[in-house]
Amino acid sequence: MADVRKRIIFRGRVQGVGFRYTAKYLAQSLGLTGWVRNEYDGTVLLEIQGSEYMINKLLVGLNHNQFITIDWMDTEQIPLEDESSFTVR
Repeated sequence: MADVRKRIIFRGRVQGVGFRYTAKYLAQSLGLTGWVRNEYDGTVLLEIQGSEYMINKLLVGLNHNQFITIDWMDTEQIPLEDESSFTVR
């Protein structure tokens, strides 16, 4: 399976609930790379790279966290980047 990179904006109860560190833990455990950061408008921006299947597993994991409530996601596929880890910005 070929790798893809996605930019995803999350809206809902996503700041102040451990979203970024949950995303980091899940990404590292699934072998994904990229980064995540809080935005000033209350959303969270995630760039994630890896197999489509593993990215979907990460999204399922985020949706099953008891503190996180994702009301809306805007996803776009973007060009791959040369990186080897996942970071919180």
